[in-house]
Amino acid sequence: MSDILVLNGPNLNLLGTRQPEVYGSTTLAMIEDACRDRAQTLRYTVTCVQSNHEGELIDAIHAARGRHVGIIINAGAYTHSSIALMDAIASVEIPTVEVHLSNIHAREEFRHRSYIAPVSLGQICGFGATGYLLAMEALAVHLSKGAA
Repeated sequence: MSDILVLNGPNLNLLGTRQPEVYGSTTLAMIEDACRDRAQTLRYTVTCVQSNHEGELIDAIHAARGRHVGIIINAGAYTHSSIALMDAIASVEIPTVEVHLSNIHAREEFRHRSYIAPVSLGQICGFGATGYLLAMEALAVHLSKGAA
C-alpha cells in the first residue's frame, strides 16, 4: 500500500478558467498529472478525487483508511467552514498535508481560519500548483521517517 490520495474540494474543477489572476492558468487535470509524475519519482502512486460536495469529500476520507498512506487536500472554501472535514481527517489518522494555490493568509479575513490545519502535518499555500508538489515531497519525507 503506497498510494496517496489527492483530494480537491469545491470549484477546483474550474481551475484554469476560474479567477486566473488568483488561482493561475493551470488546470486541475494538469495538477493531477504533475502529482502522478512526482509521486512516481518518489515511489508512490496517486488517486485523485475532486468533488463539489462536502459529503463526498468526507466519504473519500473515510474510504482512505487502509487504502492510502497519506492525503493531500485542498478543501477549497470548505477549509474555512467544515468542522465535518476536520473531524473526518482526525478520525482516519492518515498523515495529511493541506494545500492552497493562493496565500489564504493574505486574502480576505474569513480565509485566514483553517479547520483543516489543526489535523494536518502542515499547510502549504501561496505557491500555486507547485504547492501540490511541495506537499508530495513533504508527505514522502514524513512517511519515510515513519518507516525508519
